[in-house]
Amino acid sequence: MKRVLLKISGEALKGTKDFGYSSEMLKQVANDVNELKEAGYQISIVVGGGNIFRGVNGAETGIKRVNSDYMGMLATVMNAIALGDALNHKGIKVKVMSAIKMDSVVETYSYKRAISFLNEGEVVVFGGGTGNPYFTTDTAATLRAIEMDCDMLLKATKVDGVYDKDPAKFEDAVIYDKLSSSEAIQKGLKVMDLTAFALASDNGLKITVFNLFTSGNLLKAVEGKAGTIVG
Repeated sequence: MKRVLLKISGEALKGTKDFGYSSEMLKQVANDVNELKEAGYQISIVVGGGNIFRGVNGAETGIKRVNSDYMGMLATVMNAIALGDALNHKGIKVKVMSAIKMDSVVETYSYKRAISFLNEGEVVVFGGGTGNPYFTTDTAATLRAIEMDCDMLLKATKVDGVYDKDPAKFEDAVIYDKLSSSEAIQKGLKVMDLTAFALASDNGLKITVFNLFTSGNLLKAVEGKAGTIVG
């Protein structure tokens, strides 16, 4: 395994704050990405925007869903820039790309250029989702992982993996080490949203769900020592 994609939610970047960014979380993510890079992996990242604005929530306030989703995509670009700066501060070469054209701010996404950056040893951070409304950043992450020919999609969460039931509500919840895609569907386990999960399953993309909030877990997840492998 040499090329992976990390999916980080916007909520993760705010840490324990109600809004915005946690400098501690940005530093931790940068440290974990650097550890993975030093282990010889090519890394791309898709980041969400929930710490700033969520498209679905915006639609609930009366904003037209299409406009709300575009606002959410703009929030992901802000997060991509913030994460890119954190990685740069760590001494990591980074390219931030957006599915929405804004050349004066970040580079517009191009499959060929993204592959070239990865091959040159740079970390590529993708913002702007898929560039289309009605698609989640889970779907964007799955799409980019397939396009980048990644060996694994790493879905960062605040829990240790996929459980048979909500561990926050049930003390007897059991974590899975491995699951097939069909098992996850049959058991009704919410690994990702259905569109993203179906896309991953159809293309044979393995997903590892792991706890981002434990320092060092990123490399462990890639090595199969942390989280749940689905696929």
